[in-house]
Amino acid sequence: MTDTARNQRAGVPERPSLDGLEETWSRRWQEEGTYAFDRSKDRASVYAIDTPPPTVSGELHMGHVFSYTHTDTVARFQRMRGRAVFYPMGWDDNGLPTERRVQNVYGVRCEPALPYDPQWRPPATPVSDDARKNPIPISRRNFVELCTRLTGEDEQVFEALWRRLGLSVDWSLTYTTIGRRAQATSQRAFLRNLARGEAYQAEAPTLWDVGFGTAVAQAELEDRERPGAYHRLRFTIASPGIAGADPAVPDRTGPYVEIETTRPELLPACVALVCHPDDDRYAHLVGGTVRTPVFGVEVPVHAHPLAEPTKGTGLVMVCTFGDLSDVTWWRDLQLETRVVIGRTGRLLPEPPAGVDPVPYAPLAGRTVNAARRELVAMLTAAGDLVGEPKPITHPVKFYERGDSPLEIISSRQWYLRNGGREPELRAELLARGEELRWVPAHMRHRYEHWVGGLTGDWLVSRQRFFGVPIPVWYRLDDAGEPDYAHPLTPDESLLPVDPSSDTPAGFDEAQRGQPGGFTADPDVMDTWATSSLSPQIVGGWETDPDLFARVFPMDLRPQGQEIIRTWLFSSVVRAHLEHGVLPWRDAVLSGWILDPDRKKMSKSKGNVVTPMSLLEASGADAVRYWAANGRPGTDLAFDPAQIKVGRRLATKILNASKFALGLGAGGALRAEVTEPLDRAMLAGLGTVVGTATTTFDGYDHTAALQATESFFWTFCDDYIELVKERAYGSGPGADSARAALAIALSAQLRLFAPFLPYVTEEVWSWWRYGSVHQAPWPTRYELSQAARDGDPELLRLAGAALTQVRRAKSDRKLSMRTDVPLAEALGPAEVLEKLALVADDLRSAGRIAKLDLLPDRAPDLVIAAAF
Repeated sequence: MTDTARNQRAGVPERPSLDGLEETWSRRWQEEGTYAFDRSKDRASVYAIDTPPPTVSGELHMGHVFSYTHTDTVARFQRMRGRAVFYPMGWDDNGLPTERRVQNVYGVRCEPALPYDPQWRPPATPVSDDARKNPIPISRRNFVELCTRLTGEDEQVFEALWRRLGLSVDWSLTYTTIGRRAQATSQRAFLRNLARGEAYQAEAPTLWDVGFGTAVAQAELEDRERPGAYHRLRFTIASPGIAGADPAVPDRTGPYVEIETTRPELLPACVALVCHPDDDRYAHLVGGTVRTPVFGVEVPVHAHPLAEPTKGTGLVMVCTFGDLSDVTWWRDLQLETRVVIGRTGRLLPEPPAGVDPVPYAPLAGRTVNAARRELVAMLTAAGDLVGEPKPITHPVKFYERGDSPLEIISSRQWYLRNGGREPELRAELLARGEELRWVPAHMRHRYEHWVGGLTGDWLVSRQRFFGVPIPVWYRLDDAGEPDYAHPLTPDESLLPVDPSSDTPAGFDEAQRGQPGGFTADPDVMDTWATSSLSPQIVGGWETDPDLFARVFPMDLRPQGQEIIRTWLFSSVVRAHLEHGVLPWRDAVLSGWILDPDRKKMSKSKGNVVTPMSLLEASGADAVRYWAANGRPGTDLAFDPAQIKVGRRLATKILNASKFALGLGAGGALRAEVTEPLDRAMLAGLGTVVGTATTTFDGYDHTAALQATESFFWTFCDDYIELVKERAYGSGPGADSARAALAIALSAQLRLFAPFLPYVTEEVWSWWRYGSVHQAPWPTRYELSQAARDGDPELLRLAGAALTQVRRAKSDRKLSMRTDVPLAEALGPAEVLEKLALVADDLRSAGRIAKLDLLPDRAPDLVIAAAF
């Protein structure tokens, strides 16, 4: 960039307009490197933001515009405060959402067993519904290439919208969560977790999404209300418990006991019945056994405090595995394992050990619903279904992006320790939460509730394709069985690696899958296992130590409140384990965007507004104004009327600035301010600067905007009207007015710059050098030097008097340019003494020929106008 380009001034246009500002200035900002990070600054002079990488498997919505605008106001404010702002943008492009989008867009599915076809080309889009229902199978590599292609296209669309919105991002710092840099960082962190014993592998009950065909983590669950039914089943008592063996304890149940379940299809997976330790109805059964209906399997009866005496019959069927309570009982009571549901969501072809294959045969291979219907029929025929099923509606666990209820299957997965099973680590992570500055403060309780309620470690492996590969191989023994206890790992210098195509040290490709050779871990990492390292990825951890020392730990993590349990917590875990610190100092949480009826916006409700069309219709400054009116953690309704207010404000900035500069303010910036009204205005502006600075430091951008906007309208409606006649003239009074206008315009443009970047940059370019976004933030000292001993009350008083004169003309339906032969000012003597200081400006603005001051004739200021 040349000095000429940096320093040129455009001059005031004849007809200023908001139209076209986005295209002009977004291009100029990029060309001139306005927001480029200055990496020569030391850490104390840097403000680093860990920006959320939005998922590019869908569309940006108004919620994104809302929260990212908040972050951008902070970035702009800090940059004007003299900080070198490290403000990257990332794209979260790997994981299940991307795979689902590729499947739907192209009508394909991944079949890992197929060979790579370099000649394969995707079908033209959009594809038909029939193509989606009958997808074309393609190899894993072809599928990954297709994911990469589509996310690349989506990222260009996202970037165009962000640029149009005016985010002051340094686009040279952009990263993707599937890029080589992110893969290497994720794999490096995983290998170090593994070396320290923080990552481990286990065969265990796993929450499983049958639609996506993968394990999911506790943090990705959501409850959805679904219809179901309670089925009352009759179990035969096989042997009494300890209490039941005592002749003094009567048999109060007869030869049978009854349980209620919503999942009778899991009867062949039953491993126990459980009651509460204080439930006297079943005390005589505890320690004994019962036989399951239909299958006749003898299972124990146990007492456990999680059983609810008031739910159903108070006696619970434990199956491996129906829900998370089953997993808890299975672990606590060390029960047997009888798995009947496989990864496809169908019942396994063979029954578990100890289950009669004859009654199981009609269930083999069936879906859960079909097996349920079949088993209910079998129970009815055997006389073991008591009464009719009772319809209910109950919460069912789903993967947050899935369409089918989750099952719990036994599978080998990778886990990362997160305090779910280690009280000491849990306490350390809770302490990190207390160390973090939360905005708003009450959001910390959500973090503490999540950490305190963890029931297990973080499951980080996924049985999918478009993700960061687990960087591990396994040696095969002479029988071809993998040695899971001693995984083979790569040297960090080789990262990133793909075990499905790369080979471990000491082996060659011919040994893949052969006895005595090796096999690759087939899984990829959970997308949060990469996103949780966003500070390390963009900061150059282990690849750019100089940069990392300047930006880490970072200053700000802005994000949605709904991902405290995922992105925020997982980032804290990774930084705590690897670096022993928080990844950032402050966390600012955004609220929800509501529709005009105060309902949360969502695609499913059909009330989503498309941001780009709104930006094109109303302008980015107007949309940013609406967004900035929402405070952190507070919900904001989408309000087109508020956007119109923002548009009107931006237009007023254009016009008022043109008028002030037309009075000669542009050349009077360093002239002396001598008149009382001018000093009063600047003193009031100094107070606004102090308020805006303090509230911005507290991440209350809304209060900063409100204080700035309120003063601006007073400046336009009162001050300019009061001084414009004087400013048109000559002499010391005119010079003072023009100087005050220049100082006020300069300060207000800088106060508005974080919110309305386009219009402020446009006006700044008319009369100042460089960019307003690189100009220093205004200070109270700066204003006080010009205002000296100015009294802000004078402007308020003069404005109130002028308002009364205007009202008198309006009540008589007269033009504001109508002359007033005589006006009398009544009020307390001390008030009129102040008014006398600005009387000349009041007479000029109100077109008053004669103004008489009549002290102590009224308790408050009254202006009586005679026509």
